[in-house]
Amino acid sequence: MRVVATAGHVDHGKSSLVLALTGTDPDRFEEEKRRGLTIDLGFAHTELPSGAGVSFVDVPGHVRFLRNMLAGVGGVDACLFVVAATEGWKPQSEEHLRILELLGLRHGVIALTKKGLVDDEWLEIATLEVADHVGGTFLDGAPIVAVDSLGGDGLDELRAELDTLVAATPESEDRDRPRLWIDRVFAAKGAGTVVTGTLTGGRLHQDDIVAIEPGGHEARIRSIQTLGTNVERIGAGNRVALNLNGVGHDEIGRGDAVITPGRWRTTDRFDASLDVLAALDHEVSRRGAYAAYIGSRELPVKVRVLGSEALSPGTTGAVRLFLPVELPLLPGDRFVLRESGRDETVGGGEVLDIDPQLRASKAAPDRSIDRVVGERGWVDVDELELLTGERVEPTVGRWVTTPDELAATGDRLLALVDDAGEVGLDLSTLSEPERAVLECHDEIEVDGALARRAGQIDPFADHPLAADVLAGGFTPDVPADADRNVIRELTRRGILVEREKVVFHSDTIDAAALVAAELLAADPDGFTVAQFRDRTGASRKFALPLVAELDARGITRRRDDLRIAGPRLPPVG
Repeated sequence: MRVVATAGHVDHGKSSLVLALTGTDPDRFEEEKRRGLTIDLGFAHTELPSGAGVSFVDVPGHVRFLRNMLAGVGGVDACLFVVAATEGWKPQSEEHLRILELLGLRHGVIALTKKGLVDDEWLEIATLEVADHVGGTFLDGAPIVAVDSLGGDGLDELRAELDTLVAATPESEDRDRPRLWIDRVFAAKGAGTVVTGTLTGGRLHQDDIVAIEPGGHEARIRSIQTLGTNVERIGAGNRVALNLNGVGHDEIGRGDAVITPGRWRTTDRFDASLDVLAALDHEVSRRGAYAAYIGSRELPVKVRVLGSEALSPGTTGAVRLFLPVELPLLPGDRFVLRESGRDETVGGGEVLDIDPQLRASKAAPDRSIDRVVGERGWVDVDELELLTGERVEPTVGRWVTTPDELAATGDRLLALVDDAGEVGLDLSTLSEPERAVLECHDEIEVDGALARRAGQIDPFADHPLAADVLAGGFTPDVPADADRNVIRELTRRGILVEREKVVFHSDTIDAAALVAAELLAADPDGFTVAQFRDRTGASRKFALPLVAELDARGITRRRDDLRIAGPRLPPVG
């Protein structure tokens, strides 16, 4: 299914043409029918001669309803541009054409309506005039089909051209990141909240949990409808109605986006390119009251021109836009910028960076992944996909970085390992990317929580301090100037045990456990610290920490002033 937007000046016959092509009147409101003027968006669909389906979004042509027109053209694949042969090219025709071009449309067909009201010579002049106005735009060379919507003349030729258009228009890409900009919200009797829009970026399924941004509302898709038919799943590029459970119709509105949770990053500022319309008679600068149209949303924005103070008519530059709410955006999204005070479209462009890192005075945005990574140094591969929409292979572990940063990190870690000496570099002091680099560094070995030079003899395998502590038995004598890092590492390995600032050998703790077992075998009711001290020959300074360690291990348990058997008391003999 392709989604095609109608566009053109007011009263040039867009709605009548859609009615003639589809049998559906896109004017939904009584006021629209009474005035013969489209106020809001209208929708209709039909099957073309080839069997291909096409959905039409009929947008208002009157300048007062331009915001509704902009809400309807987000996410469309192509346009049916309408010009009345009786009136020819009008100012609103020009503005609609420029807006469609700013939004990135590249495919379209032109319908010259009201053919039956002019003679052949007039029709030929009108055709030449339209061709002249679209010259140099994306509609340059597009088919111009003269039609009479009421009499039916030319409709078959237009359907054939629409068939060709649909075949030539690329399908909406499925990137497993569905997003539906809401253009209508209403409460359906017996069904609850219903939203409509054009689905892009991925598929949705019945019973999927979705989020609605801004606001973070969560909802479940109760049912899906497209072209008047209920379906269990729907792909990108289709007009969709979603019946949502869990959110009220008064909690959300046009311009909100239905997305899959966890697959989008929301932002309230972004860097973008801005193509300034050549027809403007003034520069675009930070001074002015601006409104941006993104997806189906209109919102006031602040504009900061990057790299200069202002952009001249007909030029392209970079800008930073500040939004009043956070929206789920991606590089490549299109927007239109209007100046509210002058009530005119000033330009539009493409989102380049949804999470700018550099100050505006330093920023030079583009869509390069290398730039995004270079500005951050290290980026988690999943985070990078949220920021850019692109999935890349990680450089190391789950991280993406530049070759220079990878080399510099490796050199820095090697220096840290050398500085740590025989004790080794404690991994807990490193960042996640640094630990990932260590795992694949040819000159570094990781042993548990420490890193040392590859091939270095383990200095703790038979460390003399451990032997000295073991020789001291129940009354070890640890030199005051002993290296705390050495003690810490021997303790980490389980060779030494430190309790209440006294260091014992692990074999000594095992021996103390046997002493406790023997005392309890002689008197199951328990033993005192004094009894334990006398049996081991240790002073109170050493006996108390030893008994505390036995308690901590579950070998003994304290009951008043006695120690009784714990669940891990070893057998005697």
